[in-house]
Amino acid sequence: MSSPSTIDAIVQEITIKAPAERIFDALIDPAARIKWWGLKGRFETTAMESDLRPGGRWMMRGTGMGKPFKVVGVYRSIERPRVLAFTWLPDWDEEATETLVRSDLHEHDGVTTVRLTHSGFASEGSRAIKVGRKSCPGCRATPRAKRSVLR
Repeated sequence: MSSPSTIDAIVQEITIKAPAERIFDALIDPAARIKWWGLKGRFETTAMESDLRPGGRWMMRGTGMGKPFKVVGVYRSIERPRVLAFTWLPDWDEEATETLVRSDLHEHDGVTTVRLTHSGFASEGSRAIKVGRKSCPGCRATPRAKRSVLR
């Protein structure tokens, strides 16, 4: 049996040779986010809208596994360039409940570790679906896509 904290969160990290400020900009800029979030042929974001402020709404649309999708959310915390947190509610899962995505950026000598925590899953089943899809969209981006966003 899993403990509640195990069921509740998925945590992934990626290390990028770039300052936290540039990575943070890529996470908050709608045009950059379209490039950053996804993997060609599997999860491609085609449109992004963002009201970047605590309480502001965001929305993205695209194609995932050959089907159109929409994800909406609300920004909860914006602490440039260290923290970005927002809610996540996808339309592809009829039983989905709003979850929380938090990115923590830690820079050392021009190299930044991004720790993404996706939490608040209603059940082990909903968490397992995310684990199977690798919850961290930016962690799946190709090195070429990451480099193009960070230029």
